[in-house]
Amino acid sequence: MSNLDVILQKILNGERLTAQESLHLYRQGNLHDLGFLAAARRRKMHPEPVVTYVIDRNINYTDICISACKFCAFYKGPEDAEGSVLSFAELQKKIDETKALGGTQILLQGGLHPDKQLEFYEDMLRFIKQAGIHIHGFSPPEICHFAKISGLSVATVIARLKEAGLDSIPGGGAEILSDRVRQLAAPRKCSADEWIDVMRQAHLQGLKTTATMMFGHIETLEERLEHLLRVRDLQDETGGFTAFIPWPFQPDNTAFSDVPKATAHTYLKMLAWSRIVLDNVPNFQASWVTQGPKIAQISLFFGANDFGSTMIEENVVAAAGVTFRLSEAEIRSLVAGAGFVPQQRTMDYSFVMSGRDLEDKRASSSNPQ
Repeated sequence: MSNLDVILQKILNGERLTAQESLHLYRQGNLHDLGFLAAARRRKMHPEPVVTYVIDRNINYTDICISACKFCAFYKGPEDAEGSVLSFAELQKKIDETKALGGTQILLQGGLHPDKQLEFYEDMLRFIKQAGIHIHGFSPPEICHFAKISGLSVATVIARLKEAGLDSIPGGGAEILSDRVRQLAAPRKCSADEWIDVMRQAHLQGLKTTATMMFGHIETLEERLEHLLRVRDLQDETGGFTAFIPWPFQPDNTAFSDVPKATAHTYLKMLAWSRIVLDNVPNFQASWVTQGPKIAQISLFFGANDFGSTMIEENVVAAAGVTFRLSEAEIRSLVAGAGFVPQQRTMDYSFVMSGRDLEDKRASSSNPQ
């Protein structure tokens, strides 16, 4: 048997790949190989043909940011008169609209504002929490920024945010967890170690989080693997990641606009490879926001078991010129069209049992695959 055959058999046996085996698999395995193996691993973790999604809204409370990441088309510098901070009245309107559409959570993220103190974010959390909605908020770079401006430890900042109403933490700001890449692309943002430490501290305090990876800019394949292995190692330690979301860099309107946009082939291969390497993260989201509905549908056969969010509002990727939009009905139709049962969920992947879900489950049981 060839080295690749040995690796393929190892995956089918449910064994973990080493770093060297993982690199060999990506380089020597074709798209079909990786898709088949990722789908097998997905079925082992999720035997039922269910694909989940969440109804939420991505609220960017400010676009003012001192990080000035080269890959971001959304931020405004502190000196830019067009920069803004949402008022509580604007927040309330967005929350009301989200709940009216059946939303169960708010994804709350923003720029690294130089003038807002920790108390501002605590007050914002308390205000939102009055609406009785889950707050999935503040990525690790934001939390590191809060710690810096307050002079407090990351653990203390997380404890205070949790006390004010924070329920879970999104995996944004990870990009590639390699300091070489981070120094070139976002030198003012938290380091790879700091990103991991925020997630570790959150998990230790009982907060679930997600993890992301934005690939396809200036990183090497080895640095993509470094990212995956750092997530895998922390998951071994804490078990606090509920999902992984890999998505390709969107170069338009950024300082890296000359970087070729990742193809659907590259996206699907990276998704499948991530599912295989990250053998301890239960859920993988399809990136319809960057890939569009049809590739997202295909991704359900390349390791994804979740269609992500309805994204009632999305600003960061849109600033790079990508404007895909899907309603809940469209997501359910795409999932069902691929042969799966759509199921609304919460952040921790508990099911939200609506009348639509019950009807789809009855239909699925009467027409087994």
